[in-house]
Amino acid sequence: MKLSKQHLDIGLFTNNKEEMLPFWQEEIGLQYDHLGKLGGGVHQHRHFLGDGPTGPILKINHARDQLVDAGPSGYQNLFIARDNIKEPVQKTDPDGNIVTLVPMGYNGITYIAIEMAVKDLTAFQHFYGTALAFPATSEGDRKIYRAGETLIFANEARDYPKDIPYQAKGYRYLTAQIFGADTEHENILRQGGQEGSAPRTLGTTVRFSFVRDGDGNWIELSERATLTGKAV
Repeated sequence: MKLSKQHLDIGLFTNNKEEMLPFWQEEIGLQYDHLGKLGGGVHQHRHFLGDGPTGPILKINHARDQLVDAGPSGYQNLFIARDNIKEPVQKTDPDGNIVTLVPMGYNGITYIAIEMAVKDLTAFQHFYGTALAFPATSEGDRKIYRAGETLIFANEARDYPKDIPYQAKGYRYLTAQIFGADTEHENILRQGGQEGSAPRTLGTTVRFSFVRDGDGNWIELSERATLTGKAV
């Protein structure tokens, strides 16, 4: 997969922006970017996780309608590297999402990392290593996948839910900024990925789709003109 931005973004859904925004801005210290209106009563509050708009983004999607409380997705823990701490500090936001602040370079993390729970490590390795074609490094028996500067690793949990809805409370999806939404979407499906939604275009600026891994976790593929340098 050819990335147009060397970081993944992570998106969560909430009905509780009154508590969630102060937590992420004041307790975690994230800088607010801007508000995007996604339609259907969903407002996306974007926050920088490092390096401003070219770095990773936390997308806090506040939904007007009541969200399903479906339990956690496979995205279990967001790690954020910081210069000003000496040991990991784990926190939980008002909705129960786990975030861990770690010293810069801790386990190779220089921006963010995503810890996942998966039903089958072999299937996880095929999807992230073959379908998404992220390069891997090994730490003992564990494989760590690198999407640009973002690290992804997993622990096996065989009793995991059979289906993971997109619009529910908690961490729900990752976003990869890429150069060709249609090509990447087709390649991932050919390698065994599931389709979340087919590619579609917003104006002349964004073409995007969703795919899902073997456990049903959602990944957004986003071809954005401001990053690729060409209209979609």
